[in-house]
Amino acid sequence: MVSLFIGILLICFCVFSCLSLNWTGDILSFLRGFAPCFAAFCGLISVFIGFADIKDKREAKKEEMQAKLAEKK
Repeated sequence: MVSLFIGILLICFCVFSCLSLNWTGDILSFLRGFAPCFAAFCGLISVFIGFADIKDKREAKKEEMQAKLAEKK
């Protein structure tokens, strides 16, 4: 309940600051500068997740092969 109230309060502050305080230009400048950095960060995280996925698939395949060999014995 508290988080809902805080969320609504922050949204109201955002609307107020954009409309009444004329921060729209500053906010757009921030978003223009932040977007490439955020995209690079998301790309880096995606690469790490991709490497971990490849590693997990290799290990699963290796375990599957070991299980098949154990069944044959």
